[in-house]
This record gives sequence, C-alpha cells and structure tokens, in this order.
Amino acid sequence: MTDADTTATDTAQHPPRENRRQLLAWALYDWANSAFATLITTFVFAAYFTRQVAADETTGTTLWGNAIAAAGLLVAVAGPVLGAIADQGGPRRSLLAGFTLLAVAATAGLWLVRPETAYVPLALVLVAVGTLAAELAVVLYNALLPVLATPSRIGRWSGWGWGLGYVGGVACLALALFGLVRPDAWLDLPRDQAQHIRATFLLTAAWYLVFSLPLLSFRLRQPGQGKPVLRAAADGLRQLGRTLRQVRRYAVIARFLIARMLYVDGLATLFAFGGVYAAGTFDMREEQVLMFGILLNVTAAAGAVLFAWLDDLRGPRATLLLALGGLIVTGTAVLLVESRTWFWVLGALLGIFVGPAQAAGRSWLARAAPDELRAEMFGLFALSGKATAFAGPLLVGWVTWLADSQRVGMGVIIVFFTLGLLVLLTVPEQRPAATE
Repeated sequence: MTDADTTATDTAQHPPRENRRQLLAWALYDWANSAFATLITTFVFAAYFTRQVAADETTGTTLWGNAIAAAGLLVAVAGPVLGAIADQGGPRRSLLAGFTLLAVAATAGLWLVRPETAYVPLALVLVAVGTLAAELAVVLYNALLPVLATPSRIGRWSGWGWGLGYVGGVACLALALFGLVRPDAWLDLPRDQAQHIRATFLLTAAWYLVFSLPLLSFRLRQPGQGKPVLRAAADGLRQLGRTLRQVRRYAVIARFLIARMLYVDGLATLFAFGGVYAAGTFDMREEQVLMFGILLNVTAAAGAVLFAWLDDLRGPRATLLLALGGLIVTGTAVLLVESRTWFWVLGALLGIFVGPAQAAGRSWLARAAPDELRAEMFGLFALSGKATAFAGPLLVGWVTWLADSQRVGMGVIIVFFTLGLLVLLTVPEQRPAATE
C-alpha cells in the first residue's frame, strides 16, 4: 500500500516513506500555476489592461486594484471553509481539479478581451474569477504537503516547489516573449487588435492545464475521505475553531503569523502591480515588461537558493529580517528613481530578496510548530497569506487615484514590508535542527 492509500490519520500526516512520483507531481503544480501569477496578475495582462483596455492608466490601475481586492476578499472568506472541508475528508481531489479547471477556463477567456474600453467589465470579471479559483486551488495544494512529505523533509520539498515556481514563471514568460510577442517571434500573429499579446493568455491557460495534470491524476485517499460535503464542512469548522483556540495559546506563533500576513500582503501587491507600474511610470512596452518579469523571476530564484544557506546557518528569522530590510531599501529606491536603467538594476536587486522572504517563512513555522499540530499550523500559515490579501491592492488602487500618481500608490507596499518587519522583531529565532 502506498502513502497515498493510507487512511490512518498519523500515517497520512507522517508517511513512513515518501512517494517521490507524487511529490514531484506536487512540486510541478507550482511550475504550472506560476504562469497565471506571472503573466496574468503581474506582468502581461495587467499591463495590457491598464494601457490598452482601460480608458487611461490611472483609471486602469484603480479598476485593477479593485478587481484583485475583490478576489482576495472572497478568498479570505472561502479559504478557511474550503480548507476545513478538505481536512475533514471532503472531496479534495475533485475540488482541486475543479478550481484548477475554472482558473484555466477564465485565463483562456481573456483572449476575448480586445483593446477597447467596452471589454473592461469582461476583463475584470475573468481576472477576479481566475484569481479566486487559482488561490482556492493553492489552499488545497498547500494542504497536501504534510500528507505527501515526511516531517523532516517538508521544508525541503516546500523550497523545491518555490524554486520550480520561479523557473516555471521564467520559462512561460520566455516562451511568450520569443514565441508570440517580439517582432521576430516564432509565430507571426497579426498585430491588429493585439492578437499577439492576447495569444499569451491562451498560452498561459494551456501551460497551467498541462503541467497540473500529473498532480490531478493521482487519487489521494485522505482520512475520512468520502464524507458528504456538508458533513465535512461542519466537522471542519469545528476543527478550525479548536485550531484557532490552540493558536491563541501559542503567542509566538500568533505574532509570526501576523508579521507574515503583513509582509505577504506587500509581496502580493507587488506581484499584482509590478507590470502595471513598469508600463505606466516608465512607459515600458509589453515586450519590455515581459523581459523585466523574466529578470525578476531569475533573481528571485537565485535569492531563494543563496539565502537557503543563511537559513541553515543563522536561522529563518534572521533570513526574513535581512530579506525584508532589503525589500524596504531597494523598493524605496525603485519608487524614487527616474531613470529606466536604474529601474532595471534596482528591480533585479529587489527580486533577490523576494525569494527568501517567501521561503524562510515556511521554514520558520516548520521548526516552530509542535509535531502534533504541524498540519493544522501549516493550514493556518496558508490562510495568513490570504486573510487580508484584498487590503494591499485596494489601498494601492485608491491611493493611486487620490494622489493621481502610481509612485505614491505603490508606496503602500513599503508600508506593509515595514510593519511586517516590526512585528517580526518580537518573534524569537527558531534555530535550525541538527543535520540528520
């Protein structure tokens, strides 16, 4: 009987042996969904919407912020319920497949959005639906990690998943750039009605679908699998209540989750508005935005690998503090510079701190969480990144509109990083475990 066939709770959460095929499929899903985050919510579609679909860039930025914020609010409401259903034996695989396919369909539908203001409502609805579905799928995806990996290797597989996500974003961006967008692209698509740009949305949908299939093909039997959805939801909500009460008993972990909630809001907003800012403030064309996105993904991947050594040597809190400090300093510089060249240089440096800011947080909790609460703590960890995901985009959108300036609006991101760092200063270090 394989790990996936185990039905006892302890063996499901702490399998005696890793199933490498399933773990590779799990990590590959990050490669798959990173295309949506990179091309749709961060660079290509975000810039296309604000520059060519919306009436003007300021209006486009405001509308984009509202749409992403609405999707984040829905994730904050639905995420805990969905996670509870999955924890209590709900149809995890069916839900994961359903939300993945919905995100793929919404992404493919963006092909219909032409560079005309009449398509603004369709664009916003499809982006909101796609973002909601993709984020809810990630809730289920993250919950699989402690089921598939042994406790001593959860952090390792988590890091490899992040790494594959960065590489997947670069690969899909490069394919879009050289295959569809550049004047000498492999496919010579008509430039009228931005067909060469819209084709990248179809590419993203296909990428998302194809590389999700390995994980979706596995049949994972969880404890209590097969419960009716309503019963699983009721049981899950009771368990969630117990978990929240237990978390309040662990003040250090609670403070860490609050710190993470703040700085992840800053990261999520940076991802949502990076392409918008590059296009609006520095007048970068879609091709240039794509190349900038590739550069950021490359430096983020390098940072995640390089800072892993610091994590092992000095601990994840030290790594997080250095990463957040770097994000604050370089992010502020990016908002102050006028030169496009310096924007590229500082943007590349900013990317180096993005990777460890994400990876070290999961490493901290892996070391801090009690063994008997590890799966539940990781569920709350995932929720901490979504509970207030609407706040950053909403504030950037409205501050941009009120100040009539993208630079001022993007300053909200620096505030989130700073607040996260200040709260993290109250959290003690979790020393790396001795080498096994």
